[in-house]
Amino acid sequence: MTSFRPIILFLSIATVMLSCQKSTEENKTAASTDTAENPLLQVWDGRFGGLPPFDKVKVSHFAPAFDAATAKNQTEIDAIAGETAAPDFENTIVALEKAGQEYARFKTFFNIWSSNMSDSVFQKVEAELTPKAAAFNDKMIQNAKLFARIKAVYESDALKKLTPEQQRLTWLYYTTFVHSGAQLDSTAKVRLSDINQKLAEQFTKFSQHVLADENDQYITITAKEDLQGLPQSLIDAAAESAGQHKLANAWVIANTRSSIDPFLTFSTNRALREKAWKMFINRGDKGDANDNNAIITEILKLRAERATLLGFKTHAHLMLDDKMAKTPERAMALMEEVWKPAVARVKVEVADMQAIAKKEGANLKIEPWDYRFYAEKVRKQRYDLDQGEIKAYMQLDKMREGMFWVAGELFNFSFTPLDSIPVYHPDVKVWEVKDKTSGRTVGVWYFDPFARPGKRSGAWMNTYRNQNKLDGAIPMVSNNSNFIKGKPGEPVLISLDDANTLFHEFGHALHGLSSNVTYPSLQSPNVASDYVEFPSQLLERWFTTPEVLNTFALHFETGKPLPQALVEKINKAKSFNSGFNTVEYLASALVDMKLHLEGAKTIDPDKFERETLGALGMPSEIVMRHRTPQFLHIFADDGYSAGYYSYIWSDVISADAFTAFTEAGGPYDKSVSARLSQHVLSVGNTVDPAEGYRLFRGRDPKINALMEARDFAKPNK
Repeated sequence: MTSFRPIILFLSIATVMLSCQKSTEENKTAASTDTAENPLLQVWDGRFGGLPPFDKVKVSHFAPAFDAATAKNQTEIDAIAGETAAPDFENTIVALEKAGQEYARFKTFFNIWSSNMSDSVFQKVEAELTPKAAAFNDKMIQNAKLFARIKAVYESDALKKLTPEQQRLTWLYYTTFVHSGAQLDSTAKVRLSDINQKLAEQFTKFSQHVLADENDQYITITAKEDLQGLPQSLIDAAAESAGQHKLANAWVIANTRSSIDPFLTFSTNRALREKAWKMFINRGDKGDANDNNAIITEILKLRAERATLLGFKTHAHLMLDDKMAKTPERAMALMEEVWKPAVARVKVEVADMQAIAKKEGANLKIEPWDYRFYAEKVRKQRYDLDQGEIKAYMQLDKMREGMFWVAGELFNFSFTPLDSIPVYHPDVKVWEVKDKTSGRTVGVWYFDPFARPGKRSGAWMNTYRNQNKLDGAIPMVSNNSNFIKGKPGEPVLISLDDANTLFHEFGHALHGLSSNVTYPSLQSPNVASDYVEFPSQLLERWFTTPEVLNTFALHFETGKPLPQALVEKINKAKSFNSGFNTVEYLASALVDMKLHLEGAKTIDPDKFERETLGALGMPSEIVMRHRTPQFLHIFADDGYSAGYYSYIWSDVISADAFTAFTEAGGPYDKSVSARLSQHVLSVGNTVDPAEGYRLFRGRDPKINALMEARDFAKPNK
């Protein structure tokens, strides 16, 4: 998943996430009141057009930096709004693109810190500043003089004489301001700002509650027999986690997906599997101080009221108005078309697992905490494919090298490690990205791979600095993951699924690194949320190509490549468990959309989730991938709200796009990759995504490739 917070265009640089190496005690020290010395505001200096001064940041810098940055940005906005010359593209739209540099730098640090180093000290600052930021953004959007100038440019005859990119940027400003309430009367604007501030408060509480449950809850194992079935790499990681909790002679299973999923796959202790599963799926849903149900109800009410104020039927209709899908009905139609064959596949998968359980003498009905365990048994039986055996070949560093190689073959990129670059944590490593032919520096890539307290779970990509030609900035992007460290000095082994996720997030990074636009607000990957996952899901398909597996999947002890027999088994098993994977995802996407189609109704989240899944015919052996009380995609901000469908929408496109390669010279066909770069990756939001895809593919995407990839029944059309 890429992690984007809704951007206010006048910031001109995307908001992202950051942290630093300073200890909590050091961060408590008073920051200088001289904003000229505040590292959050300073122009970045050094190589590559400037580097973020991560090593100078303290939590105490944030509040004064916010005050100074917003004051400076307000002065800039007032000057643009009060310009006496007639509004035109240069004195209004371009002026907005150049404004707010200090505030953009502040938000870069603030948002990255909130996801990577969110300790109790920072969380207090976050709770204080988040609603203030919402109020400031509303003040900008609701500036009547400013919007009048934007509208004048948008409606002028001169617009037609601008370049397509300039027309697109003007449209983007106008649409964003309209969708944010710029045309409301004064009373409605006041209420809208109040709603946005309240939402900001609730988003922060929701996120902090989930993080608290992930940090504070874990399973402690003290008896070696309870480790039965677990691969040694997972045992080592659990021992490392126990050490972090200062527990001797013990093993700790953390409350994060990277720990829970492999534990559910391999642990033979059914009671412990159930305990681990319930701990994980009940984050934010335990009726305690971290319970999120009341917060969800309030968020849904506020979103519904805001949509009504802005003239939309529901929040879902508001959010999809400028997306590829355009309407909730189109998104629902796609999800429902895939849902039925996916559920049918789950029934087959469960029957296969139930048969194995019966054969082994286990008198049980497959429950959600059994699914991964028995699915792995089916995988071994049907394909003679052992995840534990494969994991020995999945070294994190080697998989990273494989990603670099793919980027070089497809897009002519090279990656060179950098030393002595400021980073916010010792785990973070940095690479310079170049064009292999010209030697030109393309951008800078940061990699933060490991889990730690205060870092949210999951995997994501962020942009530290937007590429743009206005000031010649090259992109800076990061990939962040939550892999568990093993013993010091030993290679980190990851699962097949984790390696696939690594390639997915790297696809987002390549999207950002490929950007070639003039204006920062249009840079890749600042595109519609139901298009942004297309490049990342597409890159997943290169992970299992023979060129990658034969060269980079090397045994961590012998150094020998993955045997060809195993490669063939992996390829044969590509669609294995596709029912489970699709249903657990689609259940979340459907509940998200249905929640936001309810309008102003008061929602009991647990009841709504239960009744909606029942009506859909949700298999009892599976739960939503993201249950409502921990659904950060839709309740930590507005970004993916009524938009989690984006992954399946984008995967229809990515599956169709990959066939362009297979129909040509194969996965590494140079002419197809050149078209992909020219019409998709490099153009950002300078063109309508549907048109950009048509230029790449020669037609609109078809669903057939997705259904075939998942081995579902083919559509009748």
